[in-house]
Amino acid sequence: MGEDRRLTAVVALAQGMAAAHTPRESWRAAALGACRALAGNFAALSVWERERGRLRVLANVGDRAFDEEEFPDDEAYPVHQFPEITEFLHERWARGGEPNAWVETAEGSTAGRAGYCHQRVAALRRRGRGCCVVAPIVLHGRAWGELYVARPAGEPVFDRADADFATVLASVVAAGLAQTERLEEARRLAYTDALTGLANRRAVDVRLDEAIEQHRRDGVVVSLVVCDLNGLKRVNDTRGHAVGDQLLERFGSVLSLCGAMLPGALAARLGGDEFCLLAVGPAADEVVRAAGELCRRAADLELGEGVACGVASTQDPIGPVRSGRRLFRLADAAQYRAKAVRATKPVVAGREGPDDPVVRLADEPSPAKAERRRFRGRR
Repeated sequence: MGEDRRLTAVVALAQGMAAAHTPRESWRAAALGACRALAGNFAALSVWERERGRLRVLANVGDRAFDEEEFPDDEAYPVHQFPEITEFLHERWARGGEPNAWVETAEGSTAGRAGYCHQRVAALRRRGRGCCVVAPIVLHGRAWGELYVARPAGEPVFDRADADFATVLASVVAAGLAQTERLEEARRLAYTDALTGLANRRAVDVRLDEAIEQHRRDGVVVSLVVCDLNGLKRVNDTRGHAVGDQLLERFGSVLSLCGAMLPGALAARLGGDEFCLLAVGPAADEVVRAAGELCRRAADLELGEGVACGVASTQDPIGPVRSGRRLFRLADAAQYRAKAVRATKPVVAGREGPDDPVVRLADEPSPAKAERRRFRGRR
């Protein structure tokens, strides 16, 4: 391949990774760009899981074998099966220079410093491939994983120049992965509450809109638990905001624990002393049980005065739910009622008969203030 074509291939790889919006898209762009750049018919990107002593495949692209998925759940290989990468994984190259790529063929090692590796050779033969080039990836100065590109049997074997070019491609991939990490961190911060580590209001709004669309399309049950942590102002006023923050963090942990009772539930802090759980799929009664457990555990916290908890679910008789805003109003109105009557258990929208005051409060904006005052005035 000429220098101009290689430069074009490097640019295309970098652009493909830069255009990715998710880690998966980035992994696929890396493998696909390297496959094209090296004129291969298959490529894979793998990460070294240090704590488990294995290489785990993140993405397979190109002509995949029957046992190769594009994004495998658990395709992994113990590192001890590949002695030719031991030196790289233990970072002996870090004393100077960069780790170089090497070539394996169905007949054994050719270009590069690595020696014969029975496992790779056997895999090449089993999948009808004639050769592969393996390029170590270094990220933030540490061994991260590898880029693997193969050609079918009968095609020209990779040579030393290809291995050198693969080393360059691995560096481009590393830069793209670093960018993806930065973007993911920015997204995480944008959708995470800094104090508790829970999701924030923005994350809830996005997920709730998606969930309501699922409900409208497929009838999926969507439930929302809105909580108001009692006693935070008293703690702030009498013991200081640092102690108040401790209360928020402890309740956040309790919320997360109870949310784990509902597979896939999103636990979030909406702001101040308001929190919520968003559950998509579990039955309404399961959500109410989780909310009841939340009330019990919150009452046992050393700080604070328990929690006012309201629940709204599309599975309950609350009428059609065509927007996340309405479900939120219902859960919020249930929480207001719980606070007004000092309920020690969740108040559930739609479960107080045909003239449910929570549903009326949520659906009749004009008298809402008067109704809310009536709720709060009851003892």
